[in-house]
Amino acid sequence: MEIPKKIFLIGFMGCGKSTHGKKLAKALNRPFVDLDHYIERKEDKSIPEIFKHKGEDYFRAKESEYLEQVVRRYDSSVISLGGGTPCFNNNDEFIFKSGLAIYVSMPPEALLHRLSQSENKRPLLTGKNEEENLAIIKSLLQQRESTYEKAPIKVKGIDLTTEKILEELSLFIGKSQ
Repeated sequence: MEIPKKIFLIGFMGCGKSTHGKKLAKALNRPFVDLDHYIERKEDKSIPEIFKHKGEDYFRAKESEYLEQVVRRYDSSVISLGGGTPCFNNNDEFIFKSGLAIYVSMPPEALLHRLSQSENKRPLLTGKNEEENLAIIKSLLQQRESTYEKAPIKVKGIDLTTEKILEELSLFIGKSQ
């Protein structure tokens, strides 16, 4: 079995999907697509602006629409998805039939640390203190983890390297033959 044409990186916001997706795409000599950036270009607004002005329901509908566009447009690619993308509108089924998903997991405390250090402000965590944000992260992670866990490949986001992802990919392909 060869490497699937589409590889999706899924996991909670701040786990490193975009960072590792870019590196994996380069290693595989494929285009990299960050779905959130694609949405921002198409909507001509940042994700926080979309949430603020049009609401989460609008965003989730557009997210599903743009996910399908990206899958159709890029034949062979590495695609980084927003943290909630696989968890809404049956996107998980679409993702799993369209390519191979890799779940980048991280504990809530590590996610909080990364997100609090990030310049990229997240709508779901805006205007709250650290304790409230940790509670939100734990709650959302608990809701989403059963969807993330459906991914055939799971990697730990702490100290993750491109080599480790490629190794897991090779192991998966070896088992599938």
